[in-house]
Amino acid sequence: MSKKETVFVAMSGGVDSSVAAGLLLRQEYDVVGVTLIFRPCDDADNVSWCCGRGAQENARAVCQSLGIRHYAIDCAKEFEAAVLKPAWDTYRSGRTPSPCILCNADIKFKIIMERAQKLGATKLATGHYAIIEHGDTPVLRRGTYAPKDQTYFLYSLNRAQLNFTLFPLGRLKKSEVRELAREMGFVNAERKESQDACFVTADGNFQDALRQRFHSPKTPGKIVDPDGKILGRHNGVYNFTIGQRKGLNIALGRRAFVSKIDAGTNQVVLTTDEKDLLSTTVLADKVSWTGDVQPEFPLRCEAQIRYRSKPSAGSATLLADGRLQVVFDEPQKAVAPGQALVLYDGDRVVGGGWIDLASPKKDD
Repeated sequence: MSKKETVFVAMSGGVDSSVAAGLLLRQEYDVVGVTLIFRPCDDADNVSWCCGRGAQENARAVCQSLGIRHYAIDCAKEFEAAVLKPAWDTYRSGRTPSPCILCNADIKFKIIMERAQKLGATKLATGHYAIIEHGDTPVLRRGTYAPKDQTYFLYSLNRAQLNFTLFPLGRLKKSEVRELAREMGFVNAERKESQDACFVTADGNFQDALRQRFHSPKTPGKIVDPDGKILGRHNGVYNFTIGQRKGLNIALGRRAFVSKIDAGTNQVVLTTDEKDLLSTTVLADKVSWTGDVQPEFPLRCEAQIRYRSKPSAGSATLLADGRLQVVFDEPQKAVAPGQALVLYDGDRVVGGGWIDLASPKKDD
């Protein structure tokens, strides 16, 4: 290239974003490392943040070893308003949020992109395991290494965001990324995988960290069986998710699962029959199409109901009220309202929305 393109790389201090920066430097880009600061300066020390001092120092050290510039962007207020508060509101309503999706759409691929463009950058890069094909109708595809594919968190990116973004790790395995980090001499080459939660209490509780942050009281309620029989008590519906079986503190003599969370009555319903967790039809609202390309309906596709689940075949329809409906070929277990429903056509990401309702499997 006659003139080096400037690429801002979102660097969390982890090995993935560090290697992404190193690879782009090898490709002769003008690379600038950027670390987002999510933690307010006056925040109490009773929680552990993903953007703690160690993470920032790691990112800065990597940039120094690469000989590139490093900036820190304070977005604590934006992060609280766009990610933490909506996540807490979702938990309080008896649903299970996916804050990483909110963070990508409203923070990482918005704030860094805006700052990069103002400073003359032509691209933004991250350490996500995904593949982009740029163009008038950009395409987002699954990362080659299936166990690390992260497109579930990226379905809401629009056309401008996709065309401005690079994913250098899209065709690599995690082991290959680790080896590259060692080869590049990074201090974080052996760093463990980062936690999924933005920040947690000392005992690793994301929900309670949110409760404390927004000064909300505990809201004790009843734990009941499907017939309404009281089995025990809880400290707040925000502590539970559909399908949960650990941490229930209820002894029934056999495995029990959360089958329903009713924030209105402040009750958590347990079942010992896993069939109660099965759903065939899932509805999602606040729908968006990856790259701003809406598909034709009805659509045969694969759909994913949570990050750790496998995509499953089904038929998708766009309802008159704007909601997305997917009828799965095989019943899905523990569909949690508040999570994302993401559609795939092969390895291509089509779009998705936030799960609003899951209909129980009908008996044959």
